[in-house]
Amino acid sequence: MAGIEIWTEKYRPNRLDDIVNQKHVKERLRSWTTEGSIPHLIFAGPAGTGKTTTAIAVARELFGNDWKENFLELNASDERGIDVVRVRIKNYARTKSLASKFRIIFLDESDALTPEAQQALRRTIEQFSSACRFILSCNYSSRIIEPIQSRAAVFRFRKLAQEDVAEYLKRIAMHEKLEVEKGCFEAIFDVSEGDMRKATNLLQTAAAKGKVTAKAIYEISGQIESGAVRKMLDAALAGKFAEARKLLHELMISNGLAAEDMVKGIHREIYSLDIQESQKLLLIEKLGDYEFRINQGATPEIQLEALLSHFAKVKA
Repeated sequence: MAGIEIWTEKYRPNRLDDIVNQKHVKERLRSWTTEGSIPHLIFAGPAGTGKTTTAIAVARELFGNDWKENFLELNASDERGIDVVRVRIKNYARTKSLASKFRIIFLDESDALTPEAQQALRRTIEQFSSACRFILSCNYSSRIIEPIQSRAAVFRFRKLAQEDVAEYLKRIAMHEKLEVEKGCFEAIFDVSEGDMRKATNLLQTAAAKGKVTAKAIYEISGQIESGAVRKMLDAALAGKFAEARKLLHELMISNGLAAEDMVKGIHREIYSLDIQESQKLLLIEKLGDYEFRINQGATPEIQLEALLSHFAKVKA
């Protein structure tokens, strides 16, 4: 059964070797940590791929038991203005460590920093490089100004594959002695889309109900089971518009799904449909049009029904 402790922290890897995948990142970092020093670093990539975990693992391997005293973690999306750079970051950076040659400042979601804050950060990096190393985490490195990028080694984290996520979750399930239904890990990957943090949280939440089932995963996440969406689209493609419309309303009313969730569910299924590639391209284009209309305030039910009508016309 699930414990009180949050599993994303309980099972967070402590060493570089334990981090899931990202071999290209671990190999380069391992050589630096073995030498006892690192340059400034930028970790770029999707959420849940191990950027924060890697930064902490680097600090653990460099500083050992004293890593917390030499590691400052800030979230730039919460503290994104120039004042946090001028005050908090600068004060920490100018304070030398007694136990090590330098300290580390880890700035998560650093692409949320304003341009002014990034310019101030650039000057701080230049001024205190001898006493402090900076690790910047971001989704898109292109949103970090060039002067900072040129002063750091950039590492790009890859989206995790289904087998990576499943292997990690199976270890947690074994340790927690969970009863996991067949197909559950596939459902978690379907919902989390390779975000390991989200996947772990889903497993822990589902485990609170006892046996972990795929149905529970979809209910907890508010996502649609891919099989239900596929059934609806197959009905539309077969020219059974009334049946497809009925299934659409059942999904939205019975499951309480938002129109945006339906759009995402349909998008995931289009590529696996048994239709020509040119027809898939046309449907993707239509899907984009209707998503825009929904976001602009059009009636979701009408727009989704209109979208289904295009599926019904594909083989007509």
